[in-house]
Amino acid sequence: MATTTTADVKLSALPPVTGRAGLRGVLASEFTKLRSVRSTYWTIGALLVLSVGLAAAIGAGAASDLHNNPGDKLGFDATQTSLAFFFYLGQLIIAVLGAMTITSEYSTGMIRTSLTAMPRRGNVFVSKLLVFTGVALVVSVVTSFLAFLVGQAVMSGTGVSASLSHSTTIPIGGRVSPQAVTATNSVVVTPGHVLTAIIGTALLVTMAAVIAFGLGAIIRHTAGAIASAIGLLFVVPIIVQLLPSTWRFDILRFVPSAAGDVLSATVGDHPHLWSAWPQFAVTVIWALVLVAVGAYLFRKRDA
Repeated sequence: MATTTTADVKLSALPPVTGRAGLRGVLASEFTKLRSVRSTYWTIGALLVLSVGLAAAIGAGAASDLHNNPGDKLGFDATQTSLAFFFYLGQLIIAVLGAMTITSEYSTGMIRTSLTAMPRRGNVFVSKLLVFTGVALVVSVVTSFLAFLVGQAVMSGTGVSASLSHSTTIPIGGRVSPQAVTATNSVVVTPGHVLTAIIGTALLVTMAAVIAFGLGAIIRHTAGAIASAIGLLFVVPIIVQLLPSTWRFDILRFVPSAAGDVLSATVGDHPHLWSAWPQFAVTVIWALVLVAVGAYLFRKRDA
């Protein structure tokens, strides 16, 4: 019986490596992760619906009260009325998403897969932070403008509603009448003041999200990170308010959420706080410190 022999079959070589995984690829990967889970859409949807819906509801209630009680127009801040619930609820909702952005992979064990695909932990962490911060900023700015516009549309007949196109004169003392509105007992709210309040509130909500992200990187547990963010942003200010007045206000300046009172306001002042942007800088410092600690631990600890 004849036997046939065949030459050794040589396997074709693998294609040469043409590049190395970099930040751009990790950014695309992290954006895919963020937009491929339903919790992202539910959280953003809740932020939009609740913030805009409550701005309309509170605006309608304020308009009815102002029509029935014209004296309430004294010092009435229409801009802050529209943005207040976005500021308070926005921090709470976006903090949940910020924590989940980084803790969800730890709870499912997918963080090991991510770090196997991209061993450069710094790139992974920075990509998660940049993608989430970008999404949070866009959503916050859109929500802030919508809440303002809807709220002012509802209050448009009150005579003290704010606008992005013209100034509004708000009485702050004396009788409420055209004759009583003078340079000494009224304040003029310009479009610049309004725009600062809208953008500033959106930036503050975004920083609240970054704070929650940093806490998530430190704690690595979803419930713990969310509880810590709520405690820092909501519980600590309440505790500070219970302190003796001799040193309460000195501590309040360093609370991360204190900037909301001055950023969202266009009428009145807050003598116990710094001005808007220096007070906002305190919030930014909180976010940077927590993110820096989280980045260090992300690089040093096992997944």
